[in-house]
Amino acid sequence: MIDRNRLAQLNALELETFANRNPKSKAAYAKADHLFGRVPMTWMNKKAGGFPVYFDRAVGNRIWDIDGNEYIDFALGDTGAMAGHSAPAVVDAITKRVKDLGGMTTMLPTEDAEWVAQNLTERFGMAKWSFSLTATDANRWAIRLVRAITGKPKILFNAYCYHGSVDEALIVVGPDGEGMSRPGNVGSPVDVTETSRVAEFNDLEGLERQLKNGDVAAVLMEPAMTNIGIVLPEPGYLTGVRELTRKYDALLIIDETHTFSAGYGGMTKRDALEPDLFVIGKAIAGGIPTGTYGLSDSFAAKVLERTDLDLVDMGGVGGTLAGNPLQVAAMRATLEQVLTEDAFEKMIDLATYFTDGVNALFDKYDLPWAINQLGARAEYRFAKPYPITGTAAYESADAELEDFLHLYLANRGVLLTPFHNMALMCPTTTKDDVDRHHEVFEAAIAALVAS
Repeated sequence: MIDRNRLAQLNALELETFANRNPKSKAAYAKADHLFGRVPMTWMNKKAGGFPVYFDRAVGNRIWDIDGNEYIDFALGDTGAMAGHSAPAVVDAITKRVKDLGGMTTMLPTEDAEWVAQNLTERFGMAKWSFSLTATDANRWAIRLVRAITGKPKILFNAYCYHGSVDEALIVVGPDGEGMSRPGNVGSPVDVTETSRVAEFNDLEGLERQLKNGDVAAVLMEPAMTNIGIVLPEPGYLTGVRELTRKYDALLIIDETHTFSAGYGGMTKRDALEPDLFVIGKAIAGGIPTGTYGLSDSFAAKVLERTDLDLVDMGGVGGTLAGNPLQVAAMRATLEQVLTEDAFEKMIDLATYFTDGVNALFDKYDLPWAINQLGARAEYRFAKPYPITGTAAYESADAELEDFLHLYLANRGVLLTPFHNMALMCPTTTKDDVDRHHEVFEAAIAALVAS
């Protein structure tokens, strides 16, 4: 339906506009000779304009770059800033810890840690908690624990899942229906099929086929996929996953680092998921690096019974800096004062308004595109119906179209998440912000379909 020649012409115009409105960013990128890939992390090169916008300052859901351009930020650090940039309560807590009390890392606990753990229990149901610096680290430790307790070697994942840089997760379903290394996997320490099994999301038959092998210690999954588009669970799927893991004596690890957008207690509380372990990171500390993993009462007891496991020294995989006073103070402020039940209600209402508006545009222009919503986040995909597996979502990607739309929006002051087309609401997002997205998005569509 999209004229590819016209798309290329429009993209060329947007590239020129992008370069003209961001000369300082372009110059900064050109002289970054001592950075690998010219950026602090190579994924920062995932920008449609050929170079990244250089950040200057931010507050709430607003960002300003070094060229003075202002943006409505729907990316929000790919969930890391779901509380908004520099939420006053978080800033106050950080300032108090750093300036007034002192001590950003000490290897000593603070009383805030128990408050945080109790709040996490209220939200997600896990009985015991431990902290790390990232959700990746929390996932790695969860994997080590389930292998130690079950004596089984393999972890089962969904194809095209995302659990940080966990080596075991880089597995997809191959043409023969069995696991293979994900395309582009860099420097895997071993063949991923030695450590992992894989099934498509929403495929209970495939899941059971893999679990029947009897070597799976745990299924590690998001209750909705979020990094390949928002792939929502079909009715009965999550219940089926829990039933099958119990049938085949495998544990269930739920990673809600992104799906926390579903609400105050994520999908785990909303849908009564009953995991054995639970992982979350990013948003819960208002932007300060953090991760945490929770253990059910029964699983925690099994771990503590194992006197042969060195849980103090060899078990300290969260890192020397994990659970530091700054991190914990930021978590408490975020959970207690920012990402509250009231805040989630507002954020979810706005995401629904966002979704309804995008659907109206798809109908108006008769586009074969779809949008999914998960609580406070929404994401459009250039396919209809919206894919229900990770592989189908991967195959539906349209890099040219995505680059154009990201550029078009950014050139008019609207940021979506790089890598995909996600819009996330934070407590300071407004209806006017959503309306501005819709205005610009419609203009982009009109330009694409003009005869």
